[in-house]
Amino acid sequence: MKRKLVTLSRIINTGAVNFVRNAWLAIAAMAVMVITLTIVLFSIIANATFTNTIEQITAKIDVSAFLKDGLPQEDIDNFIEEVEGLSNVKTTNYVSKEEALKKYIADNSDNPDLLSAVSQTDNPLPATIQIKPNDLNRLDEIRKFLDKSESREIVADVSYKDDRKEAIDKITHATNLLQRAGIVAVLVFAVISVLIIFNTIQMAIFNRRDELTIMRLLGASTSYIRGPFVVESIIYGILSAIISTLLIHLLFVASKSALQATSLGLLDINYSATYFKGHFWWLLLMQLGIGILIGAVSSIVATRRYLKFKTKK
Repeated sequence: MKRKLVTLSRIINTGAVNFVRNAWLAIAAMAVMVITLTIVLFSIIANATFTNTIEQITAKIDVSAFLKDGLPQEDIDNFIEEVEGLSNVKTTNYVSKEEALKKYIADNSDNPDLLSAVSQTDNPLPATIQIKPNDLNRLDEIRKFLDKSESREIVADVSYKDDRKEAIDKITHATNLLQRAGIVAVLVFAVISVLIIFNTIQMAIFNRRDELTIMRLLGASTSYIRGPFVVESIIYGILSAIISTLLIHLLFVASKSALQATSLGLLDINYSATYFKGHFWWLLLMQLGIGILIGAVSSIVATRRYLKFKTKK
């Protein structure tokens, strides 16, 4: 056990020395890894912000089913039960003709022309079922149900159509597109980061090829030869994770200062900054994990190729 600890200590020490020795190569590798991890972190924060925005939008958007006049209350109640049974329906709210008229009068109390229009005729407003969806991407499920011939015996019209439908669809499409673009950007930079670290380790191996050959001839194990390179790459990952997290922190600090300096007062609370602050340690641990994983995998693959080549040779 003591021997293993001594060996591990030597591997870690050698890896740290190699990191200092290959400082310029380390800076190049870390620069790309910092960019990668910054994009990863920014994508997670952006995704959380988008999710929060979608939830707020979803809370405000509903599909209104305007009912035909003269329907028995029993038929309306049965229809509401059917609607509430749909998987994408979160809640429903029934507004009677009388309640709709009261709300219309309250909303247009400062517009005498609109008020006179409804006062000169019988209540023209229909009873309405306001349907809150769980997922905006699946609004068509509700629309298809309301468009069924059975539903049309009760429903005169729906609000999810024309300009309103187009606006909601654009919001959901843009959000999905941004989320996918963030994932693609993360994957692309992760691959680039792995390739650069891979080449960095390959160059380090090339510079130390004579030393490694002697170590192999003296009977050094594969893990002992590979270990320092893995440690070196893990150091890349740890430092890159810390730097990327600090960069995002500084970005939020600078943004907050800029908003205060210009006195725009656009937002009382920046959700992204709040999310980052509230999940700081979890995000830092995630960054460290990703950085260590990228560095370790890159170095293991690079040294494996070299060791295989030397063995065949």
